[in-house]
Amino acid sequence: MHDGSLFRLGIDLETGATHEEARTSGREADVYTEVPVRDVFDESRDDHFIRRDGKVFAGTHLIIEVVDGEGLDDQARIEQAFRDCVDTCGATLLHIHTHKFSPQGVSGVAVLAESHISVHTWPEIGYGAFDVFMCGDAQPWKAVDVLREAFSAGDVRVKELLRGEEVVADRL
Repeated sequence: MHDGSLFRLGIDLETGATHEEARTSGREADVYTEVPVRDVFDESRDDHFIRRDGKVFAGTHLIIEVVDGEGLDDQARIEQAFRDCVDTCGATLLHIHTHKFSPQGVSGVAVLAESHISVHTWPEIGYGAFDVFMCGDAQPWKAVDVLREAFSAGDVRVKELLRGEEVVADRL
């Protein structure tokens, strides 16, 4: 992801500068670099879209429900599960932030170069609501078994969304 399209988001990946900081520092030309339009089905694109079975989409988003799980009130256990998912799925961890609620429950997110993993738990009923959204070469389906094992889940339910599929198709 080294093309100029990311600059339109207002973030300079190399310096971390926002659009405003870049504009006031005389770097305006860098912020609005034109990006050549190329066919989204072109395998040589470096946009990290997924191309599978004749479809092009931004990423795979799994809605994972951990049912009858253990340890869903343990902040450290959840953070370790995030790390294990990242490693197993071949993703790149940028940051983890979790919050422990009182009297119980944890919310958190692992920000990835490929997108994110998030959770909100209800340990009093053994339920954890996880989202695993990954683009590029990462393999989000591998997170299912990691989460099943990490929380000794009696049941894990998964729904898959192909994010951006309709948007990409509308642009063709």
